[in-house]
Amino acid sequence: MIDILIQPLTYGFMQRGMIAAILVGLVCSVIGCYIVLRSMAFLGDALAHSILPGVAVAYLLGVNLLAGALTAAILVGIGISFLSRRGHLKEDTAIGIIFSAALALGVALISSIRSYAVDLSHILFGNLLGVSSTDLWLIGGLAVLVISAVLLLYRPFLVITFDPVLATTMRLPAQLLRTILLILMAMTVVISLQTVGVALVAAMLVTPAATAYLLTRRLPAMMAVSAGLGAFAGLAGLYMSFYLNIASGSAIVLVATLLFLLAFVFAPRRGVLWRRLRITKSNQKSEVS
Repeated sequence: MIDILIQPLTYGFMQRGMIAAILVGLVCSVIGCYIVLRSMAFLGDALAHSILPGVAVAYLLGVNLLAGALTAAILVGIGISFLSRRGHLKEDTAIGIIFSAALALGVALISSIRSYAVDLSHILFGNLLGVSSTDLWLIGGLAVLVISAVLLLYRPFLVITFDPVLATTMRLPAQLLRTILLILMAMTVVISLQTVGVALVAAMLVTPAATAYLLTRRLPAMMAVSAGLGAFAGLAGLYMSFYLNIASGSAIVLVATLLFLLAFVFAPRRGVLWRRLRITKSNQKSEVS
C-alpha cells in the first residue's frame, strides 16, 4: 500500500499534478458553496464555456492560455453583472445571453485555427499531468487570491446569500458584492481548466459543495467539509488516473460524484436512508396510537 502511494510521487509531473489537484479541489469546493446555496449551478457551466474566446485569442497571440482565459472570464463576469443591473433582465437571462455569444465567438475563433483539435484539447478536457511550473504558480496565486477574498468578505457574502432584504437594510453594496462574487467564480473556473477542463469544471464547482450541503447545517462547516471532499477527490482521482490510465479530470469528477451518491443515501437527517427510517418510525407510532 505504501508503495502504491509513493510510486507516483517519484515523477515530477505527478508532484505538480497533485499540488494542482489539491488547490483546485479546495478552491472549487469553497466557492461552490455559494453557487449551490444561490442556485447558480448553470453559472459555473456558462462561465467555463464563455472563456473559449480568451483561450483562442491567447493561442493566436502566442501568450499563456490561462492568462487569456482569466481575462475572458473576468470580462464575462462583469458583463453578466452589468446586464442584470442596468437592464430589466434577470441574472439567469443575462447569463444565457452572454454565454451563448461568448461560446459562439470562441467556436468561431477556434475553428480558424487549423491545429486546434490537438493544441486546445487539454483546455476542453483537462490535462492535469501536463501542469508546468508556470501554470502551477499561476494556479496557486489565483487560489490564494480567491480564498483570501472569500475570507475577507465572508460576512457580506453571507448576508447577500441568505437575506438580500437585510443587505439592503444594512446598506451593503449588494450589486458590487455580487459582481465580486461573479469575478471570483470566473477566476475559479480558470483555476480548474488545467485539471478538469471546460467540459467538467461545473461538476467540481457543484458536486463537493452539494455533498457538503447534505452533511452539514452551517456555512462554515459546509465550506470546510466541501474543501476536504474536493481535495480528497482531486488526490484520489489523480491516483486513479495514474494506475488505470484514464483521463485525470474524468477520474476526479467520478470520485466526487461517488462521494455525493454516498452522502445522498447515507447522510444523517438528509440522506434517503435516514428519511426512510424516519417515515417508518412515524408510521409505527401512528399505528400504536
